[in-house]
Amino acid sequence: MAEKTKIELEYIINSSPRILYPYLVEPNELAQWFADDVTYHDGVYEFIWDNESFKARLAASKENKYAKFKWIDDEPHYFELEIIQDELTNDVALSVVDYAKDENVEDRKKIWDNSISYLQSVIGA
Repeated sequence: MAEKTKIELEYIINSSPRILYPYLVEPNELAQWFADDVTYHDGVYEFIWDNESFKARLAASKENKYAKFKWIDDEPHYFELEIIQDELTNDVALSVVDYAKDENVEDRKKIWDNSISYLQSVIGA
């Protein structure tokens, strides 16, 4: 197994956690911004990018708070999406934790930047 670097990113999202959360866990909503297609069967999400399939399980989630997916073929790596709401201002941010090989870290960050930009346009943020 190749060593991977942990990536932690945070994006301001002008949306409520209640509206945002389904886009983190529902296959149809994930397919609108995260992957070319997403299917779900027997507890396994299948994410498809450029006709390549990657499978993950929802390892942990809390409604309107976070979703953590563990890659089936890339243990122990995962990606996590956490909704953070400021108690004083009610501003909402989406925190992303992901892993990439050292030589791919900058590309992976750009992919997340683009994906979150799509998400913001899909939910009208």
